[in-house]
Amino acid sequence: MNRMKIAIIGAGAAGLAAAWDFVAAGCQVTIYEAAAQVGGLAAGFKDDAWDWTLEKFYHHWFASDHDIFALADEMGARDRIIFPRPKTSYWIDGAPLRSEISPSALFLPLSLPSIARMGLAGMYLKLTPSWRSLERVTADEWMRRWMGREAYEKFFMPLLIGKFAEQYDQVPMSFMWARIVKRSLKLGAYVGGFQAFLDELAAQLRAKGVTIRLNTRVEGLRQADAGLALAVDGEQVAFDRVLSTTSPRLLLQMADGLADTDYGRQVAALKSIGGLCVVFALKRPLMPDDTYWLNLPATTADKSKSAFPFLALVEHTNYLSREYYGGDHIIYCGDYVKPSHEYFQLSEAALVERFIPALTKVNPAFQRDWIRKWWVWRAPYAQPVPALNHSRHIPAIKTPLPGLYWASMSQVYPWDRGTNYAVEIGRRAARIALSEDA
Repeated sequence: MNRMKIAIIGAGAAGLAAAWDFVAAGCQVTIYEAAAQVGGLAAGFKDDAWDWTLEKFYHHWFASDHDIFALADEMGARDRIIFPRPKTSYWIDGAPLRSEISPSALFLPLSLPSIARMGLAGMYLKLTPSWRSLERVTADEWMRRWMGREAYEKFFMPLLIGKFAEQYDQVPMSFMWARIVKRSLKLGAYVGGFQAFLDELAAQLRAKGVTIRLNTRVEGLRQADAGLALAVDGEQVAFDRVLSTTSPRLLLQMADGLADTDYGRQVAALKSIGGLCVVFALKRPLMPDDTYWLNLPATTADKSKSAFPFLALVEHTNYLSREYYGGDHIIYCGDYVKPSHEYFQLSEAALVERFIPALTKVNPAFQRDWIRKWWVWRAPYAQPVPALNHSRHIPAIKTPLPGLYWASMSQVYPWDRGTNYAVEIGRRAARIALSEDA
């Protein structure tokens, strides 16, 4: 194969992983990234006193995330992945309750028949090898029937409402299956933070000849006489292949003529919601029982009327030592909402004020002077929302525009978004693009 010119739009995990395989095949690769750093939704930041970077949006790997580990092996970086076992809990009846597999499951605030039904249903899902039949039924319907109303309404329905709001009863059971079957008790992290992993991958790509242009937004792409032309910084740059790793909306905005095709209408029909995190650096620990991840149940889709204004409280330094973060106790307050939600309209300070009272609810001793610093991170495209029989509606990686390919978290279904599946789909897209006739 001649030295094909490849453009990749987006320097997140998918784009970087695809570049790894493109350059190995002898291609000339240029990555365009609008942000000032590589990483996408997995990117991190670093305060002055910290040794490690911290993810803007909380992140970890499961022991079953084989694609990311395979890439780390190829990079010679596998030995920098560590696997602590943190404590995860569920806020119920005014207190945290251990929620991972442990003897405490025998003391859940449920009747014994409900505990047994929930355990058997969970075992069935863990041992079920295929999700295909489960995408034909909603999680709401399946769990009510097989786990029973008591267990479902006490534990799972509040989590679905917290994540998907009024769409909670439309999500297929395949979504829940994927989250259950891949979950592990030990959670993986990268020494130095996930940004360190992504920076190392970018450094190795550059050493192999890949060009990574940061702070560079692709303004459009169109078919040209020989391949595709990208509009970048007011110029047209020609490529043989283009892989976009952007959101559905940005793909349709950039690709001239794509929106008017059946493929484009399929892309436009995909649903997603945004994600946000308020991150606090505290002077004292918040959760005295050393919980890392605290699921907060939603009593209603209206955040202003729910018991908590967000769905997850994560004390990162109950997972990774605070010595990496200058002694700070790191707290995430995370939520998923539509980009039109007021959480995307409020000022950062107003959003912080909205979330602070929840910290007192979890720990009545909490005082505002515990807060050393805070940050707010928001992303309008953070979580795909699948529907029944969703596999029939996922757009292919190869688009109808010759030479244009698309790899996004909207296409990793039934798996959940995250760096492992970003790596998988990025490398799969590279294989498809390399297999096409020039």
